[in-house]
Parts: sequence; structure tokens; C-alpha cells
Amino acid sequence: MAELLQGMPEVPLANLRARLAERAAASGLLDVAYRRLDTELGALLLAATPTGLVSVTFDGDHPAATLERLAVALSPRVLEAPAQLDDAARGLDQLITGRSRSFAGVLDLTLARGFGRQVVEELRRIPFGQTRSYADVAQAVGSPRAVRAVGTACRRNPLPIVIPCHRVVRSDGQLGQYAGGVDAKRVLLDMEAAVS
Repeated sequence: MAELLQGMPEVPLANLRARLAERAAASGLLDVAYRRLDTELGALLLAATPTGLVSVTFDGDHPAATLERLAVALSPRVLEAPAQLDDAARGLDQLITGRSRSFAGVLDLTLARGFGRQVVEELRRIPFGQTRSYADVAQAVGSPRAVRAVGTACRRNPLPIVIPCHRVVRSDGQLGQYAGGVDAKRVLLDMEAAVS
């Protein structure tokens, strides 16, 4: 094998991956592109379809489970293609740091289904710097007794930060749970309060 490679120019692996991603996208073979984004909240994993940003998770350091879930739910043609998500990464970074109040990119809500989709749509209506209780959201979607189901839908929100499930708190004022952890939720809410 070494003899075959002898005399060939060395090309960094990152360049090879980038070229593969470009060719796959140009050929219509890239159904889900993903990249890691390091933020003050931790390492995030961003994924997009040709339609738009489809997933943000707090497992950028250990993406295997998320990538498997995306392959099953969307397509097995999943490829690391950071350049495909540069705009989304910038938009997300601006949200996290308070330089933007909303995400300007296109979203793909394919992963939000059924009652969860109703909740996600309602979460998008919560203004920057404000909060709602799980009970408020349940009432707004027409299911006032579905407070726990709203909590589950927030936990399963495929686009946390972008679709602000961090703005949903308990009726007693406590923060409640969050996919990125309570500390991340507190950071986001404190930042929004400071910028508002």
C-alpha cells in the first residue's frame, strides 16, 4: 500500500472530507450535513437537510447516537460537511451571545411531529427575553391538562436555542429541565434578560 501512495501529494484529511461533501451535495447525494460547533454552552452538533437546519443537540463531543437517530429518521446519507452549515453556525452563535434575537436561517421541522410539532410552533411565539410556564404553553396549544406532555415536547425539541424551549419554566418560577442542562438554560435566560 505504501508503494501505491509513494509520489502522491499529501492531502490533509480535512480537505478530502470537504471535497467529498462538496461533490456529494452537487450530485444530490447529501441528505443530511452535520458539523460541530464549540460554544460557551458546550459542543453542539448541528445538522441540516437541503430544506434547512433540522437538528441542534448538546452532544457535539459524542455525536454517534444523534447521527444514528438522524440516519434512521431522515436518511442514511449523513455526512460531515461543516461548510454547508457555516451560516447556521454563525446564526446560532449570535443567538447564544445575544447579538441576535432570532435565527434568520431556514428551518426543517421534519423531526417535530404530532403534539410535539404543536408545542414547537407555540415555542416560536415566545418573545426574546420572556418566559412562559409549561402550563401556559399547554393552554396555548389547546390542551390545558397536557403540562407533562409539553415538558416532554420541550425535551424532544429538535432545535433547542433556535426554537426557544429554554424560555419555558415551571409555574412556581423554577427553571425546570433542559436538554443542555439547567446551567445552559440559566445562561441563555440571563443573557436574554441582560440584552432586553
